Amino acid sequence: MLRAMFLSLLLATTALAQQKGSETEWNKTLAAAKKESRVAIAGSPDPVMRNEIIPKFTSRFGIQVEFIAGRASQYIAKVQTERSAGIYSVDIFMTGVDSTVNTLYPQKLIDPLRPLMTLSEVVDPSKWKSGKLWFIDPEEKFVLRVFQSVNGLFFYNADHVKAEEVRTSKDLLHPKWRGKISTDDPMVAGTGAANAAMLFVQLGAEFVKRLYIDQQPVFSRERRQYTDWLARGTYPICLNCREDDVKPLRQEGFKLVEVFETADITPRVNGSPWLLTLANKAPHPNAARVFANWIASKEGLEIYSRGYGAATLRTDVDESFLGRGAVPRAGVKYLDDTEWSWTVSGRREARDKVQQLLREHGKK
Repeated sequence: MLRAMFLSLLLATTALAQQKGSETEWNKTLAAAKKESRVAIAGSPDPVMRNEIIPKFTSRFGIQVEFIAGRASQYIAKVQTERSAGIYSVDIFMTGVDSTVNTLYPQKLIDPLRPLMTLSEVVDPSKWKSGKLWFIDPEEKFVLRVFQSVNGLFFYNADHVKAEEVRTSKDLLHPKWRGKISTDDPMVAGTGAANAAMLFVQLGAEFVKRLYIDQQPVFSRERRQYTDWLARGTYPICLNCREDDVKPLRQEGFKLVEVFETADITPRVNGSPWLLTLANKAPHPNAARVFANWIASKEGLEIYSRGYGAATLRTDVDESFLGRGAVPRAGVKYLDDTEWSWTVSGRREARDKVQQLLREHGKK
């Protein structure tokens, strides 16, 4: 009995000492971060980031955020050019899976992030649906995943499209929708090519050919153009619209519906909108550490989840505001569109086959 009491007391004392040590380390990091005064983050031109995350972070910690926004290919090319001249200007990447897995990681543009994650509510395994911080890279220390949502297959405008007209993915091939579908170009690396690759694997070459050639979809390099077309009914079906762009239009009264499952395709999950990584030789290492921990905290992720409409991997983030279709359901088998080996090789092989197929049918 006395031995058990002694061990319990010893463990409690040790835990308290570790907690105090962690708090002391965090306070030192925060003080150093405030001296650095800013953090540079590269990511997509995301309204949630600009309008909610950055103001909240700056008000919380007094650290300014330089947001380098654009397509991943653009800002990564800028980083590569700068580094050839010995310039290191980025601290944190918040980048999609393809660019993270196939460019940032293999080209060693990132440093280990795991050692920086020290905030108690972030490292606590009970706070994560995966039972731990989920670093998805083979070394489990570079690439942090904090989202897992059901992947929307497409959006439609309910003023122009009836629900019963798009029960299956193959319904998109109906002649009625020829010239009425918008999507990112499958011939360009990014979401359009990734989506086409998944459709190729699940529904086959003939479906992809009919959808991307015979249905004469329209492409744009400006992502907000898609939601404008969708809302106006110009192109009432959109394969690559994003929830954070559609949400404000819904609030204005537009009847824009996201389809998460169809009868002929296995539902998918993904890690969108971003994976978190630490830039190599970050110029503001302490501010980067503060931001990385905060964005993975309950406060940071709940703000992002609410603004973007994506389900997080945290157990303590409110999900009541999310559409039922966005949250993975227990007992349902999903394909994981952010799985490492699929991203490294499976998607690339399928994408190459798609692009070869489309070139054979005159797509440039």
